Amino acid sequence: MVFKRMLGALGVGGPSVDTVLSNPNAYPGGLVTGQVNLTGGSHDAEIEHITLGLVTRMEVEGGDGEGAATGEFHRVTVSGPIRLAEGQHLTVPFQLELPWETPITAVYGQPLHGMVMGVRTEVSIARAVDKGDLDPIHVNPLPAQQRILDAFAQLGFRFKGADLEYGQIAGMPQTLPFYHEIEYFAAPHYAHAINEVELTFVTTPYTVEVILEFDKRGGMFTGGHDNFGRYTVDHASADTIDWTQQVDAWIREAVEHRQNPGGYSAPGYGQSGYGHPHGGHHNDEHHGGHGSGMGGVAMGVVGGLAAGYVAGEVIDEVFEDDEEEAEEEAEEED
Repeated sequence: MVFKRMLGALGVGGPSVDTVLSNPNAYPGGLVTGQVNLTGGSHDAEIEHITLGLVTRMEVEGGDGEGAATGEFHRVTVSGPIRLAEGQHLTVPFQLELPWETPITAVYGQPLHGMVMGVRTEVSIARAVDKGDLDPIHVNPLPAQQRILDAFAQLGFRFKGADLEYGQIAGMPQTLPFYHEIEYFAAPHYAHAINEVELTFVTTPYTVEVILEFDKRGGMFTGGHDNFGRYTVDHASADTIDWTQQVDAWIREAVEHRQNPGGYSAPGYGQSGYGHPHGGHHNDEHHGGHGSGMGGVAMGVVGGLAAGYVAGEVIDEVFEDDEEEAEEEAEEED
């Protein structure tokens, strides 16, 4: 999608910016390529830098409850100082490497409900910065992630929704200020013991940490409680494991521990099918101050990024505005 917006900070006659992605489909740890097309305005301009940032929306918990926020979580400078002459056309190619922890936003070409992400172009001229251009991207699962998602579908779990939770999971090798939750309604043959399952991936260049949180049903004389388990999966194992059988084993393990809330309390308690299981019962000790969701979450400012977050609807408005602009351009061409 092409975006053409005047740099408002420069006023009438300033340069225009046109960012084009070679392919909006991407993968965690992969590259997004494209070019930033600049067209000089009615006067010469000194461009200080061109920076690309990944922008997304997440849920942030505060004193008044949980609310949506959007902001940039990764940025790369693709050009230093450039002199753009009056009316000059200039193209700056770029490669943007996605962090391995970049959350999934699309599965089999279909958007994952609740997830939005884009590449924002930032052009700085004479200390005036424009952050208006935003190109949507679709982050697809890596093979190991896809196999696990397929296994949940094959086992009869129904997708409920997905979002990003601002914070960190204790013991996880996180570098980003949030974690991804993919929520499922329990499959019929597990529904007697489990209400819902939340799936989280924390990905590194070598492994995928799989965190499962089970919202468990309570009996007549016992209340429900949440348990979670953590499993380490090698990327190389994606095509060598029967993932439907493996995910079923993980879930049955949770069901079998229904009467034993401490069943997950000892990290590294032994093998459970493939991977290295870790984890703990979801209780106040692991809670880390997070009102609902993953155990072991410690909320707070991560990397100083919180200050850049704004109202949750902003990113949707930007996407909608750009889509309307593209439609208008298509109509003009017709």
